[in-house]
Amino acid sequence: MAAERSGADHGHLVPVPRRAGGGGVTTATVVGSGPNGLAAAVTLAKAGVAVTVLEAADEIGGGTRSFEAIVPGLLHDHCSAIHPMAVGSPFINEFGLDRHGLRWRWPDIDCVHPLDDGTAGVLRRSVDHTAAGLGPDGRVWRALFGRPVDRFDAVNDAVMGPLLRVPKHPLTLARFGAPTVLPASALARVFRTPAARALWGGVAAHAFRPLHLPMTSAIGVGIITAGHRHGWAVAEGGSRAITDAMAARLRELGGTIETGVRVRDIADLPPTTITVFDLAPEAVAEILGDRLPPRVARAYRAFRRGPGAFKVDFAVEGGVPWCNPDAHRAGTVHVGGTFEEIAATERDVNAGRMPERPFVLVAQQYVADPGRSVGDIHPVWSYAHVPHGYPGDATEAVVAQIERFAPGFRDRIVGYRTESAEGMARFNANFTGGDILTGAKDIRQLTFGPRITLSPYATGAPGYYICSAATPPGPGAHGMCGYHAAQTALRELAR
Repeated sequence: MAAERSGADHGHLVPVPRRAGGGGVTTATVVGSGPNGLAAAVTLAKAGVAVTVLEAADEIGGGTRSFEAIVPGLLHDHCSAIHPMAVGSPFINEFGLDRHGLRWRWPDIDCVHPLDDGTAGVLRRSVDHTAAGLGPDGRVWRALFGRPVDRFDAVNDAVMGPLLRVPKHPLTLARFGAPTVLPASALARVFRTPAARALWGGVAAHAFRPLHLPMTSAIGVGIITAGHRHGWAVAEGGSRAITDAMAARLRELGGTIETGVRVRDIADLPPTTITVFDLAPEAVAEILGDRLPPRVARAYRAFRRGPGAFKVDFAVEGGVPWCNPDAHRAGTVHVGGTFEEIAATERDVNAGRMPERPFVLVAQQYVADPGRSVGDIHPVWSYAHVPHGYPGDATEAVVAQIERFAPGFRDRIVGYRTESAEGMARFNANFTGGDILTGAKDIRQLTFGPRITLSPYATGAPGYYICSAATPPGPGAHGMCGYHAAQTALRELAR
């Protein structure tokens, strides 16, 4: 017997033949309950596999966890905060997560990048509205993003999966992908105004890479295009709502989740047909040991890490007093000055130097989801790019950068909470050294994942797979790494 395929879910599910043992039911263990681990678990369960998720922490969610702190009732997101890639995720949209409480909310303005003279680059949901605010650069913005946004749905499956495969729409994908191979600094030269250059640079800097290197435009182009198509949304009730909905869907399909279970060795794993790791490659190599082929073990242990994030959560009375009026209505504010300043700070952090004025991302989720606030006290999420494993305290640098574009910010701070780059790994073991992207997104790792292969989710050990953000399409709460890993497992099982 094979599992039934449901038309209500993703159309590419592979039916699973029943196997001997365990009452004739194919079983799977998923290690880690971040968005990718839970997406893998849901995909397998929908295909008829009996799934158990093991989570080391006491609560599920990985990078999507949310918590109350500083002021009772004030809701903060631990890591993942704004979701331009997740809101359009094929997995999230096609597995019925809205039936389990996932609600997206959008700010009036997606992102603002203020400059010292009070002007700003303003990213709006509409390409035309964004272009209209960029003066002489509006025409270039439309040329770069207009057609790719119109055709985004046709290439979304290809963009949200392994890059090395035959696409359904090769010409459209080629047009979309052409700018992504460029250094972000090269693409910045097509803009004439400081505001447009800074707006582009702030989004490109999400890659945590020196902006003069090839393919540093890839993540920026992807985020901007997806955002213009679907918006920079937040999850109502905190980012935890994303994985709470995945967990509810999994339980509906008969899957189970066990928290407080840390897997350190292969002996800690139950005997199952499929095991999927939502873990960093180094951790997978440690657990599987000599089960991995030597070349794969070497690649996993040599996996390159990127710079870190130093996170500061604020409770702010009255919100941040930005000089630029559009910033008050924005879900995200990029604080870093001109493109040239951002490029310099990204070079510094990748060289292991802490910049005096780091690039800081600020999220104001309460603008779209006011239930996160307590009266006139609002949760403000921020992190600075810092060197990998930076042991110092960057709080003052973060405050000073925000104060630079919002004089009087210090006086509005009711309280704050920090998480150092070193401490990020205590919150989430995948974030070694504060590397919240789970690996440097250089050309090789962005293209292939943790090793050069056409099957980035297979470990080379039969029955074992990896699905963390180290694999394509990379970071975000979209769940697509987990979905593709589960599909790889199902295809190999059906052979």
